[in-house]
Amino acid sequence: KKDIPAVNFIIHEIHCRRNIEICPYCSDSVPKSEMKNHIESEHVQVTCKCRMKMENSLLKDHEASSCPLRPVLCQFCDIQLAFNKLQEHELYCGARTEPCARCGRHVLLRELQQHPRLCG
Repeated sequence: KKDIPAVNFIIHEIHCRRNIEICPYCSDSVPKSEMKNHIESEHVQVTCKCRMKMENSLLKDHEASSCPLRPVLCQFCDIQLAFNKLQEHELYCGARTEPCARCGRHVLLRELQQHPRLCG
């Protein structure tokens, strides 16, 4: 999968056929001596804490960006909770009030950022 000078091509091709395999799962070039380890570490099926099954190589990305149980912070109170609980929590948490430092009125937390433009 790389450009090889024409004068070295035959020797290179012999070396590759003898030492390199193409992974049947991801099509990466892997040394034959490491193929078993590659398949066991990258392509073995694992189960996430959300019970979704996937290849081990995909688990980190799943846990970081799409797992419904990934930890996230509430924008109002900075408490850490599971992503699938965030919306319900923020509806409740954003409905709490705090007094405005400028006008003294009690303002919903979810409206506190925009409030200074309105309170004069």
